[in-house]
Amino acid sequence: MRNILAIDLGSYKTTAIIANYDENTDSLSISGVGIAKSKGVKKGAIINIDQASKSIKQALNDAKRVAGVDVKKAIVSLSSVYTKSLTSYGIVNVPGNEITIKEINRAIQTALYNANFPQDYQLLQALPYDFKVDDLSEIEDPAGMSGSRLEVALHVIAAQKSGVENLKKTLKQAGLEIENIVAAGYASGLANLKEDEKELGVALIDIGATTSDLAIFINKSLRYTDYLGVGSHHITNDLSMALHTPLADAEAIKINFEEYVKNDEDLIEISVIGSEEEKQKASITTITQVISARIEETFLLLNKEIEESGLKNKIGAGIVLTGGFTNFYNIKEIASNFFDGLPVRVGIPKKIEGLFKNLKAPEFSTAIGLLLYGKKEGLTYEIDSNRQFRTKYSLDEISKTQKDEFNNEEEKKTTEKEEITSIMIDNNEPGIIQKIKTWLSNLF
Repeated sequence: MRNILAIDLGSYKTTAIIANYDENTDSLSISGVGIAKSKGVKKGAIINIDQASKSIKQALNDAKRVAGVDVKKAIVSLSSVYTKSLTSYGIVNVPGNEITIKEINRAIQTALYNANFPQDYQLLQALPYDFKVDDLSEIEDPAGMSGSRLEVALHVIAAQKSGVENLKKTLKQAGLEIENIVAAGYASGLANLKEDEKELGVALIDIGATTSDLAIFINKSLRYTDYLGVGSHHITNDLSMALHTPLADAEAIKINFEEYVKNDEDLIEISVIGSEEEKQKASITTITQVISARIEETFLLLNKEIEESGLKNKIGAGIVLTGGFTNFYNIKEIASNFFDGLPVRVGIPKKIEGLFKNLKAPEFSTAIGLLLYGKKEGLTYEIDSNRQFRTKYSLDEISKTQKDEFNNEEEKKTTEKEEITSIMIDNNEPGIIQKIKTWLSNLF
């Protein structure tokens, strides 16, 4: 039994969840939850480390008090505002004509080495989406297959180095170490998506307070990630400006909008900016127009984002919306008008045992997904934020010979990287030439 701590640092709220994970039964049970208003975070980015760490501390202390345990390491989400989506390829020769975990790891590492990271970006996650054995492609898992050559296509999520470092500093100031960092969109996908949706192709859109994370899954694998800088708080801002009312009143109008519509109200009383004692009347018709304009613009932009991914024609299962924005009145029906006939549904997190009752709302999708990441939900192979190879197979499931080979391969990685760096420095060769040499050495 081990504890998993998930930290989701959002623009509006910070969530800390502690769960007990029994590896023998593969069961997860939530034992503690803490939620705090986020400070020091704007548009998905940390703008004040001290304030952001205090929000984490508050949520963490509440979760630890309920769970009755002290957890020092956390799996934490990283907003897509910090990330870029890349594609890379790797190919290796297969000695002995049988593909083992060693060959799979080597192919993925080769593809990762071939990835062209933008300046000031580093690896966040690398996830294979297509294996090819000799001339047979679209293989989900090549482990145990026979073949002489293994190829892999890799989806790489690159993250801004400064953003990762600021996140680490924030967690450290809150008294926590980072066990792993996970892209927010990927975590939301783990919490919401069904296996057949991921196989048929699906776009997961997590719309939060100020940002929208987009993750597209094809053939059960993550293929694309991006973000849009709009969220539910933009509706609040629009209402505040249009009605000349304080943000607090605008937020209340947004939250209670469904009630106004159902009660057929024509006018409501609100405060005036600069003179909260002064009251004014606001038309529900005007409020509806302001809200509708922002929602329509948001979905038009999201649809454009999906089109620009180049994968829209492969999305067979449609669109899954999640995040706090989806609590809005009639949102599924509205969204259905903006994605060119693709089916739309609102996703809620998968149920977990224990203290789940208050976490089944869409706004907790990312935090629940982080817990599932900790138990290797949906995992086949991955290089994580620590540059460690992760697989759904435990070492107990790998044969002794294969286990020894895999462990030896892991031990050699640091030495091999140092040798490659040394060769590049000594020979003063361009990076592309060295990559070709490395590729040829892996191939032959």
